[in-house]
Amino acid sequence: MKTIIINASPRKKWNTAEVLDAARKGAESVGAETEYVNLYDLVFKGCRSCLICKRKDKTKGKCYWRDDLTPLLEKIYEADALIIGSPIYFGQPTSEFRALLERLIFCIMSYDDGSSYFTGRVNVGIFYTMNAPLEFYEESMKDSLSSNEFLFKYLNGEVISYPVCDTLQVHKYSEYNMAGFSQEVKEKQLILQFPNDLEKAFEIAAELSKGK
Repeated sequence: MKTIIINASPRKKWNTAEVLDAARKGAESVGAETEYVNLYDLVFKGCRSCLICKRKDKTKGKCYWRDDLTPLLEKIYEADALIIGSPIYFGQPTSEFRALLERLIFCIMSYDDGSSYFTGRVNVGIFYTMNAPLEFYEESMKDSLSSNEFLFKYLNGEVISYPVCDTLQVHKYSEYNMAGFSQEVKEKQLILQFPNDLEKAFEIAAELSKGK
């Protein structure tokens, strides 16, 4: 069993990274081999609309553009599970998350009938970390983010998303122009809720990494 874990945040040692580290431990607890990737370390672009993957004389189900993302795409297709985490910026995951999603899914999506060319099965866990409280996520963000779940279903596996809300953004809010947020409230959330989020990340990754 192989689980690919991708940090789609520019920060390597903050909320998203901590959640993904818990997920990594969860995957390894059921015997999965894991590989952890910081997406911001790679040099790549989103889909270039070259449409080579749609040509009749080309093998289907692969992206033909070559860059740092190419080996990672191949590893995801061969894995049993993909765990990916991203902070939310302006209501959406990072641009790197989106670029990966474009490259991963467009080439396996049939333009003949909308089906998937992919014949394997990869379970997917998506973790969103955000400054917004859970209530705002449920009311204003959950539906729009569900489009990511829809696209990941082209990998033919189970897809689970989980929001990590009201996160602590910096250690000292007083050093920033961030008066709209209360450090006291954020620290309380860090103590009371964030450990539960880490536990949930462990559980979800363990469940998705059990095998095809």
